[in-house]
Amino acid sequence: MRLVEQARSIFAELGYTVEGNGPDFRAEREWKVVHVSTVLETPELSTPSGEFHCFVAQPEDADELEDRLRYQDPDYEWAIIVVDGDDYQVERAPPGPKASA
Repeated sequence: MRLVEQARSIFAELGYTVEGNGPDFRAEREWKVVHVSTVLETPELSTPSGEFHCFVAQPEDADELEDRLRYQDPDYEWAIIVVDGDDYQVERAPPGPKASA
């Protein structure tokens, strides 16, 4: 199964309404809208509008993706879902207070 199909399936199983057909799509549940990008199909990190963004990746891409996100330090809350076969794991990185020197 392609990564984008797995990502759509995961969000649908979690009770989200999934909108869009490409590697970038929206998942909405109640008040929360999550912008989802599958890393295999979209190697560049997008800069979405919105408060929440989830990147879906395969295990071999997860560490590099997390490093890139930490380096870019985006203004939105982000998470990574790592898909390995039929299993997945959510790696969440909530925003914290910004340190100033």
